Amino acid sequence: MTGEIHEGENPFFAPEEARDAIRSLRGRLVAPVAIVTAGSGDGRAGLTVSSLEFVQGEPGTVHFTVGPTADVFDAIRETDRFVMHVLARRHRDLSEVFAGRRPSPGGPFAEVETTSTEWGPVIDTIPDRAFCSGASASGHGHSLLVIATVDRAEISDLSDPLVYFRGRYRGLEE
Repeated sequence: MTGEIHEGENPFFAPEEARDAIRSLRGRLVAPVAIVTAGSGDGRAGLTVSSLEFVQGEPGTVHFTVGPTADVFDAIRETDRFVMHVLARRHRDLSEVFAGRRPSPGGPFAEVETTSTEWGPVIDTIPDRAFCSGASASGHGHSLLVIATVDRAEISDLSDPLVYFRGRYRGLEE
């Protein structure tokens, strides 16, 4: 599968004049795209996120926002661990699945190979990832700001990242 379900303007978007100004302003910034996964067995959960940042330091941390009703937040709260997968453009369809924008019979994990770890499921086809623990969350607007320690990072030679801009997942050259 390639492309988007709704080419051009998404018919589910509110008209421009009815959209939240801060959300629209945020949409004008190029954002990295990642999938956060947590839990195990039937308690596995995952979600595509684009409001995130890795912060250098000792220890390094990751900061991201998630809706307070997201299943992945419940799994993070239960296990206090998660995996943050940084996506390449070739993962666009997968980002759509974990964002709930593309159907996936059987759930988002149904068509991906994963390896169970103490941090949660690792999506085998995504080599750039951070293993995180010690998550704390605080309410900010309509979201929760999650901050966690990066215990370990694995990186590849990523040269074509997936980014989020103006409501779409795309490569840098689109």
